[in-house]
Amino acid sequence: MKVAACQVPDVRDDLSEAVAIILNMASDAAANGADLVVFPECFLQGYFVDPLAAARIAISLESSEFGSVLQQLNVIHPTIVFGLIEKSGNDMFNTAAVVRGGKLLGRYRKSSLLEGERAAFSPGEDFPIFEVSNRKFGVNICYDLQFPKAIGQLITKGAELIVCPCNNMMPTAKAEQYKYRHNEIRARRSIESNAWLISADVTGSRDDRISYGPTAAINPLGEVVQQVPLSTTGMLIVDV
Repeated sequence: MKVAACQVPDVRDDLSEAVAIILNMASDAAANGADLVVFPECFLQGYFVDPLAAARIAISLESSEFGSVLQQLNVIHPTIVFGLIEKSGNDMFNTAAVVRGGKLLGRYRKSSLLEGERAAFSPGEDFPIFEVSNRKFGVNICYDLQFPKAIGQLITKGAELIVCPCNNMMPTAKAEQYKYRHNEIRARRSIESNAWLISADVTGSRDDRISYGPTAAINPLGEVVQQVPLSTTGMLIVDV
């Protein structure tokens, strides 16, 4: 199957703009034969970890607001994975939604939370498997990739591909430190699991933070076979 991963601007608290970007880039991916299209972590509303800010924009997947998002995406034929801040009862989750033809197929909730995320989000406990073109895939989200556990749960269920919505908007000094380390960490996970790993990240800067990316496709040998250039918006498409 063909998988597309999108490196996009860091949209914050602008649902309409985020949906427009998903529509435009997923349409371009579909025109190039993509079966699966991946967008970054928390992309729908933006990455917020302050509990009050996150609560203000959190969205229930059962709400009419999210239903409106799905309705707008029903013209997109490939399966789409995108991040959002999910509200469920009294809890919030850093979630990746899996959508096809305007219907929610399922969700993955980030299981490995950064210290700064724990005040806002509860950790996920489920590791669902999805299928596109007779190929099984699962989802990890950003910091999950620091640990073998989340991928291991998916591999035992038959996943051949792990898609990874990420958001590496970091303080400038830390962003420089990790600029080339992200792919090194991901490559270790690919080799350990003998699976493809495809990430999608934001790019740009705000306040004293910057994100270079990377959005990359890494094969089971740990080789980066495609990457969107750092600090640019764009899309990669790879045969998996």
